[in-house]
Amino acid sequence: MSKILAKAMRGPVKRDGRGRKRRYKAEYKRDHSSEKDKKDRASRNAARARLNPPKGKEVHHKDGNPQNNSKKNLGVVSRSYNRADGNRRRRKA
Repeated sequence: MSKILAKAMRGPVKRDGRGRKRRYKAEYKRDHSSEKDKKDRASRNAARARLNPPKGKEVHHKDGNPQNNSKKNLGVVSRSYNRADGNRRRRKA
């Protein structure tokens, strides 16, 4: 297979806000294709459907495990709190 054909099959090259070349389709496939990622995403969607948070709020998994959808582990928090909590968890590890 020629290099040009192989490059075309990976998807179009786009530029992000900072002008860097990106292949979003290939990045998505690389970052979201494992079985664990699929289970986590399905579990987050189930939690979202269960709590139905208002606009601007998100479902928060208190123990950090997106597959644990027990009632005592879920809460509704602001987006900024949820992002900051994930960053705090990563820094501790």
